[in-house]
Amino acid sequence: MQIDPTPLARGNATLRISLFAGMADLAGCRAVEIEWAGGSVALLRSSLAAALPAIEPLLGRSAVAVGGVYATNEATVPCDAEVAIIPPVSGG
Repeated sequence: MQIDPTPLARGNATLRISLFAGMADLAGCRAVEIEWAGGSVALLRSSLAAALPAIEPLLGRSAVAVGGVYATNEATVPCDAEVAIIPPVSGG
């Protein structure tokens, strides 16, 4: 699924974001692609929330992995990064 990158300015690369579990269920897909010029995890979260409002309630509680490593909101997401959004899980 491709989403409008609003409010992002048009970038020069396509960033593919993998979604898992409840996040994928809410989005209706396992991955989304946005045009991305680079920015922080916080900017990525807000851009995804604007583009896919259904995932917003879960997005703030979900972990973001950039290049296979969990990232803070201040971390940079380069244009060619491998990104995954991992919602919280429960169980025993």
